[in-house]
Amino acid sequence: MSTTTIPALVINLVRSADRLAFQQAQLEALGIPMQRLAATSTEELDEQRYESLANGWERKLRPAEVACFLSHQAAWQHVADTGQAWLILEDDALLSREVPGLLEHLATHPGQADLVTLETRSRKKLIGKQAYPAGSRFSLHRLYQDRTGAAAYVLYPSGARKLLQKAQTHAPGLADAFISSHYALNAWQVVPAAAIQLDQCENYGLPLANPFVSAITPAGSKRPEALALSRKIGFKIRRIVSQARMAWRHLLVGAGADRIDVTIREEDFL
Repeated sequence: MSTTTIPALVINLVRSADRLAFQQAQLEALGIPMQRLAATSTEELDEQRYESLANGWERKLRPAEVACFLSHQAAWQHVADTGQAWLILEDDALLSREVPGLLEHLATHPGQADLVTLETRSRKKLIGKQAYPAGSRFSLHRLYQDRTGAAAYVLYPSGARKLLQKAQTHAPGLADAFISSHYALNAWQVVPAAAIQLDQCENYGLPLANPFVSAITPAGSKRPEALALSRKIGFKIRRIVSQARMAWRHLLVGAGADRIDVTIREEDFL
């Protein structure tokens, strides 16, 4: 495995051979070494385990959302165990052709980063105004508040340990929300973004069709309902606390950050 770049760890369900083939072709074309990480499937969650994990966030999680969280948690453990940085990819992530150069920079100039997000997903992010060069095509900005997306991020061992420690004391959530709510992470955003999920191609002006059905929210799926009033109250309280933490975060960073749409460079994806 190359020591001058960061390898990709692709989270992939056994039944999703088409997605794995897509990533293998994409990463081979980019010259990025990869390893597959078997994703947790909903079939591995019996009712008791599901209920023990699904009720600690801002609403009751779907079984697929719990499985997704556990898959990312396994990726964090892999990073911690191997003691090196990895590009964590969900198997429908589309990468810029400039990612190899970016990864070489992040491998040799990690600074104090715990996590670097490559992705954007149609929601504004709160990022630092100061830009730091990341090779010739990108800059890095402190990422103070993200809202959605965990399809493509570089995770260093320091960040993996922080996420695993939080997972020991906090209930699972949506994987992206769990990561972005961990304010002890020294997180950074790549600008312009160097990855999107395939279902975002139309939103970013890319003439590429998404051939895959979502494994998290398939058509016709419904959110499970928690019937107990105490649980509904708990969900609402956690939502309020989360919103208050985000508002406080915004106040703390103050004039040093902007809430902006992080765009892509379209020609880098075509």
